[in-house]
Formats: sequence, structure tokens, C-alpha cells
Amino acid sequence: MITVLRAALLRLHSRAKVSDPARLGEFLHAQGAYVAQKTVLDYCRVKSGRHEQRLFAEAEFQAALQHCRWQVFFGAIADVTAMAEAWLRPHAPGREVALIEALARLHDAALTVEPPPPEELGTATTFSIRSHLAGLQLSPPQPSHTMPLLAEAPLFATLPIHPENRVGEAPSIRGALRFHFVSARQEIERRFDPAGLAERLAPAE
Repeated sequence: MITVLRAALLRLHSRAKVSDPARLGEFLHAQGAYVAQKTVLDYCRVKSGRHEQRLFAEAEFQAALQHCRWQVFFGAIADVTAMAEAWLRPHAPGREVALIEALARLHDAALTVEPPPPEELGTATTFSIRSHLAGLQLSPPQPSHTMPLLAEAPLFATLPIHPENRVGEAPSIRGALRFHFVSARQEIERRFDPAGLAERLAPAE
């Protein structure tokens, strides 16, 4: 009886996993936004402490905060796309180039879901996700806890907390970003069927 029940639960779990590329596109946007927003807002709230309400009400701080969130988002959505590529690549042997193109299209479409303000577009228009993924494919897929994160540089460059007020905190800031990125990897594993998704994205001939 227990064996039958376990088998039924496994079948149910398998059926619940998704292989629809459109759903993956939604995931890339949602997780990129979450990683960026969670990392930036949590840090700023902790740093502002009991002055949070007053600081967040300041127009100058809000402008700097929104700039930071957008710039980190561009890096984070590229990082989540790269994470998806690393996860799916073993399921698309010989179809790696097609996988890059399919994921790049999803990445580009995800950027149009919530169009950024014109003043934030500089880095987004000069970045090529296709070149980035092609560079990553020169090496074996990297795990999420060691993969280089494009979101890290803009995070440190645009955080609306003066560098003098975050001396010695770089490891914890990097750790928070990495934690949310690893969580995104766990979430893609929970939601999606990698073999089915790879076949839909880069069909075998």
C-alpha cells in the first residue's frame, strides 16, 4: 500500500512540473525582479533602521533606489537566464546553440514586460545575452553557488547607501545576492521538467 501511494505521489509530482517555454519566460522575469528587489530593499531597510520611513519618503533617495533596482534587475535577469542555460544544457546535447537562441528570445521578451524608463536603458541596450551565454558554454555548466553574477557590479555601484556607510559589509551584501540567486535555482528545479523544457526550447532533429 505504501509503495503504491509513493508511486502515485511521484506521478502527481511529475505531472505538476512544467515544460512550457512561455512559463519559463514568465519565470525569468519574475525571478530577475525578485532577486533585484529583495537584495536591494532588504539591505536598505536594515541600514536605515528606525529611520526607514523618513528615508524612504525622501524623493532623492527614491530616485536613487529606483535607479539601483533597475540596474540590478538587468544583471539579475541575465543571471537567471544563465542559470537556466546551465541547468538545461545537459538535456540538450548537440543543441546548445539552439538553446542559447531560445533562451535569449525569452530573456529579451521578459525585458519588455515592464519597460524600463528611457534613462535606465543604457546598459540594457549595450548588453548581449547571446554573447554572454555563448561565453558560458565554453566551460561546463556551473552550479548556482559559484556562477559569476552580472548583478553584483551594478549592485555595488548603485546602492543608495554611501560607500562610507557600508565599509566591511561587502561579504554580507554578496551573500544576500547569492542566496536569492541560489533560491531561484531551487525554484526552477521545483517547477519545471528540464528534459521536456529543453526539448521544447531546442527540439532534437
